[in-house]
Amino acid sequence: MPETPESLLARLAALGIETTTTAHAPVFTVAESQALRRSLPQGEAGGHSKNLFLRPAKFGPGPHLLAVLEEDRKVSVNALARAVGAGRVEMAPAEDLRRLLGVEPGSVTPFGMVNAPPGTVRVLLDAGLLRDHEVVHFHPLVNGMTTAIRPADLLRFLEHLGHRPELVELPSAG
Repeated sequence: MPETPESLLARLAALGIETTTTAHAPVFTVAESQALRRSLPQGEAGGHSKNLFLRPAKFGPGPHLLAVLEEDRKVSVNALARAVGAGRVEMAPAEDLRRLLGVEPGSVTPFGMVNAPPGTVRVLLDAGLLRDHEVVHFHPLVNGMTTAIRPADLLRFLEHLGHRPELVELPSAG
């Protein structure tokens, strides 16, 4: 059974990881997310992401990829996959989201790795997103909430779960 937002936040707290979570109307796009920023405790501060869940093209070998990118980052998903040695990829279907991350479309998040068995999903993190912000914001498994967490604590949590996040240097956003 997949984790719930409440059990996820309890796991973070049990590790001594401080977070701030805000409930809001569900958002499905970066633009909708940007419209609610003023209601977050940090306001406009902190890093915000777009999260892409990818699978090997034509059911090829290899694990799925979770690409966590700065929200305005423009990158070819296949170029990103080639850069990390993954070959061709395609967007994963909703069934894969539910099965591996325990989330619905619109709620893709690195916190979903709490549901993924180690080795089934490679986590690719935009190095700039983590380096350039004191806190980063993600949905805690549902898109009607946003959780702020320090980048180092996100990495520590993912590693605690048995995942090995990969920091990927990408060209400047824009």
